[in-house]
Amino acid sequence: MADDQTLQFYANTARTYAEKTNYQPGEQLRSFVAALPTRAEVLELGTGGGHDAAFMVAQGLRVSPTYASVALAAEAERRLGQAVTIMAFSALEAVLRYDGVWANASLLHAPKAELTGDLARIHRALRPGGLLVASFKAGDGEGRDRYGRYYNYPDRSELEAHFRAAGNWSELGIAALPGTGYDKLPTTWLWVSART
Repeated sequence: MADDQTLQFYANTARTYAEKTNYQPGEQLRSFVAALPTRAEVLELGTGGGHDAAFMVAQGLRVSPTYASVALAAEAERRLGQAVTIMAFSALEAVLRYDGVWANASLLHAPKAELTGDLARIHRALRPGGLLVASFKAGDGEGRDRYGRYYNYPDRSELEAHFRAAGNWSELGIAALPGTGYDKLPTTWLWVSART
């Protein structure tokens, strides 16, 4: 289930959170797009302001954006000109539907006890050879940031264990990269690339 306090943060900051005047698609997103077939069907978990979805659509992908926050989904809809499905990760029911799942800084809000189940649902939603790319803030256990947002904060071995328990991935890689986030603090990001 989505965390109420986290959702409240995104409801309260939807307009400013969605405005990224200097948006540039990152290397991970570009690599994700390049790894997919032409006109691939992509599920985006946690579309935020819709910037990544807009980039993917511009590259010819068929994107189904989702978000758990109604207010931020409305901001993304304005940018994309298409509907954003309001959906918690635990509500994903698709089977063998998508060529790719993009989950940039979204599954890091999944309750730790729910994460394996969420990943299993994603595995089930991907077609054979489908690609999931997801990013997490590295840490040593769940907690909240200074804005009150919940994070599962896994370390590499814990994150790998969640993925291994969720399904039989043909490929699974985790890269630790330096970066930052909305809070502008230095952050180690764990980028996961997994194929069914």
